[in-house]
Amino acid sequence: MFTGLVEEIGTLIRAEPVAEGARLHIGAQRVVEDVKLGDSIAINGACLTVVQHDVNGFAVEAVPETLRRTSLGRLSPGSLVNLERALRVGDRLGGHFVAGHVDGTGTVENVINDGLALVLTLRAPTDLMRYIAEKGSICVDGVSLTVMDTQAHRFRVSVIPHTASTTTLARARIGILVNLEVDMLAKYMEQLLRPTVDAMSVNLDFLQRNGYAH
Repeated sequence: MFTGLVEEIGTLIRAEPVAEGARLHIGAQRVVEDVKLGDSIAINGACLTVVQHDVNGFAVEAVPETLRRTSLGRLSPGSLVNLERALRVGDRLGGHFVAGHVDGTGTVENVINDGLALVLTLRAPTDLMRYIAEKGSICVDGVSLTVMDTQAHRFRVSVIPHTASTTTLARARIGILVNLEVDMLAKYMEQLLRPTVDAMSVNLDFLQRNGYAH
């Protein structure tokens, strides 16, 4: 579990093919201060397990599903990444509950300055937009943000100066892919309500077919 509050910007040193996945070597300092084998670290919002580490960084292994679902497979040596260690019991929750399970990728469509803020317009897949609500929470490349507003296929977020200076979002450019994790509460609510909605649909269809509803 994470909060979406990035602790450090790391650097992809190299990516090595491993079976059908990849081993990513990340240069970092802060997040390896107390790291142990098997610890979880979110890389651009994707929760991965540390399989190797030293004072200069750590390595993780990304399986095919991770490479398909996220932008990690498109990174090249030198790419900057947002890093966050897993939440410890008792820590302050300054962002929102983030699982580190990326739902899909979005595309930066526009970047503008709005006073002190950096406003990003992001295009998201249709199957994710239904979970993205105005003033709700969204995780973009591992960063917890508040949704400014939404349209049919896109939404906007406003990035404050501190967040811009401590994450990779200050370097966002039109056309780049970003990892998206929607609010997990929305997904669980949909799952819980689905049997009820399905039952209502069946009953309505029965009534319509038998002339009781129009």
